[in-house]
Formats: sequence, structure tokens, C-alpha cells
Amino acid sequence: MNANWDDLRVFLTLARDGTLSTAARSLGVSHPTVARRVQALEQQIGARLFDRLPDRFVPTSAGEELLADTEAMEKAALSIQRRSAGLSDTVSGVVRMSAGEAMAVLVARHLPWLRARLQHIEFEVVASHTLANLSRREADLLIRERVPELAGIVARKLCRVGYAIYAARKLALEHARMPALVDQPWIGFDDDHSYMPGQHWLHEQLGRRPEIRVNNWLVLHDAVRVGAGLAVLPCYLGDQDGALHRIGGVLPEISSEQWLLVHRDLRALPRVRAVMDALVELFQRHRTVLEGRV
Repeated sequence: MNANWDDLRVFLTLARDGTLSTAARSLGVSHPTVARRVQALEQQIGARLFDRLPDRFVPTSAGEELLADTEAMEKAALSIQRRSAGLSDTVSGVVRMSAGEAMAVLVARHLPWLRARLQHIEFEVVASHTLANLSRREADLLIRERVPELAGIVARKLCRVGYAIYAARKLALEHARMPALVDQPWIGFDDDHSYMPGQHWLHEQLGRRPEIRVNNWLVLHDAVRVGAGLAVLPCYLGDQDGALHRIGGVLPEISSEQWLLVHRDLRALPRVRAVMDALVELFQRHRTVLEGRV
């Protein structure tokens, strides 16, 4: 058999996604194209690779054997792609950064400064809770609160983020203390996002769930701005917003670290290295804002 890598890649995607339509979206091709490529591969191999169930495609025993080999081929192909990218010696091109939505906003605020330093680099800033796969080049750099236990990841600490309680200025609660604040309406994260910084602390203080629950820092921020309730926000969001005031100081019980993550095969790529160095400098310059010491 002399299988085409493109056909094998289609097979691999269908095995992972389970349906023709989902695999087609992942690959950026049409639904019939996926079906045709899989059928051609089955004819080449001389074996049925999938059981066609009513709601999904499930690899047969032959498909399972081919899947293991195809995943090894994919790993090798991705490694070659990353190493080939690292051979470039020019500080130009596209650098894709992924961060949580609040941190992505912080980076966006300073894009003029980054662009002034790196005029030949195009920036892609992606806001997402989901950890982008660096091995598959879904992003070149990640900014995250934790370092994942994944092979090939190199991490550098950027900063510590401080958090405080914020309210809309029109609520005039600047000098209120926590016992009195408990009776106010609060905004927090929903159960699926209870891992966000400050949420466990908030539940303990209130003895109840916040009256308004969201799944996104920016929605939380906007809800506070319009006076829907109080919330714990990162200081770099709350302190920079003239429509909000901070109640009390930085909460010592709440903080998070921000880490810059890169795949080890890409850390020496000049454009990636240049953006990494610029981000480290940017976070150092705004350390007091990030920590809430303003």
C-alpha cells in the first residue's frame, strides 16, 4: 500500500471527530470530500476502516491499527513543521497568541507598543478558555495561569495578578466593609467556571451563590459597570476603568500567576523569540498595574 498522507489525515480527523460534517469543518473541505477520501483509502488498504453507526463513525479493528500508525506519522509531520519553522532567521511573519479573555484584552491594549517595537510582525490574538495545542501549531504562544503537564512545553513566569472587589461608582460603596457588602447583589462565575480566581473565596464570604453568574471576565466586567452588582475583578481591569471604584485594597487571599508558554521547537524561532522578549518587557513595565499597586 502507498497511502497518500492527505487521505490518512482525513482518516485521522474522522476517527477523532466521529462524523463526516464535523471532520469536514475541521479540515476545511466538503462533506462528500471526506467520504470520498475515506472510501479511496479503504479501497487502497483492502479493508473496512469504519463501522457506520447511525450517529457516528467508529474505527474497526483494522481502523484502530491504522490509527496508531497514523498518529505517529502526524506527530512526526508536526515535529518537522515546527523544526522547519525554527530554521528561519528573519524577525517577520505571523505570531499567534492565545490567552484568557481578560488577559487578551490587556495584550490588545498594548498592541501599539508591541507593533512599534516589532513592525514586521503580524499579531493574531485569540481569547479562549481552551488550552490551544502548541504541538499542532494552534498557537505559537500561550499566556495562562498554570503550566500544563505536557511534554515539550517551555514556561516563563510573566507576573502575579492582584484581585479586588469593584462596584459601579454610582453605587457609592467605597467605604463599606465586607459584612455590609454581603447583603448587596453580587456577580460571579457559573458552576462550570468556578475555578476562576476568587470564586471560592466569594462563595465563602457570601454563604450563597452570586445572584448573577456568567462564563466570561468581560461579561462580568460589563455587568459591574452598569451597576448590576459587585464582583471580584483582576485589578488591571477594574483599576483602569473610570466607571468603577475599588472597595478596599487588593485581596491577599486571591492572586494568580501568568505564564508564557511556548513549544521548545519554536522558542528559538526569531519572530517568536522577539515577541516573547517584548511580552516579558511589557509585563515588567506594568507590574504595579497588574498587581494592583496603583
